[in-house]
Amino acid sequence: MTYPRNFSHIGLSVPNLEQAISFYSEVMGWYIIMEPSDVVEDDSPIGVMCPDVFGAGWGKFRIAHMATGDRVGIELFEFPNNEQPDNNFEFWKTGIFHYAIQDPDIEGMVEKIVAHGGKQRMPIREYYPGEKPYRMVYCEDPFGNLVELYSHSYELTYSEGAY
Repeated sequence: MTYPRNFSHIGLSVPNLEQAISFYSEVMGWYIIMEPSDVVEDDSPIGVMCPDVFGAGWGKFRIAHMATGDRVGIELFEFPNNEQPDNNFEFWKTGIFHYAIQDPDIEGMVEKIVAHGGKQRMPIREYYPGEKPYRMVYCEDPFGNLVELYSHSYELTYSEGAY
């Protein structure tokens, strides 16, 4: 049977787990549900599971789990030898290129992101200028992950067609 599934979580790769936890808790208000821990390639249940995902020889990584106000999970990974891509916005390539959050105070959220080491990528824009107050903006967290901010819910913004 087909029915709308709930979104469970998203996994983000970050260069420093503690800095990421600090940023996401202080700026986004997300909270820790599993403290940082080490995962190693061994015969433990998680150590056996990870080669299915990463292939053999992945060695080790650190992981922590956070949650949003609407109970969506944020899985943070810190891999050894983490590499920051030269271009973190290859939108033309298949794959996830951003995540989005909703906050009615977009200006305030942009200020917090920038004050905590992130950046604003564009001006705040309106979907229905002069008609409805729905606004959006793209930013980056301090680790280069793109975050889109919405002033209103996704469903409300697109339910009547924004274009």
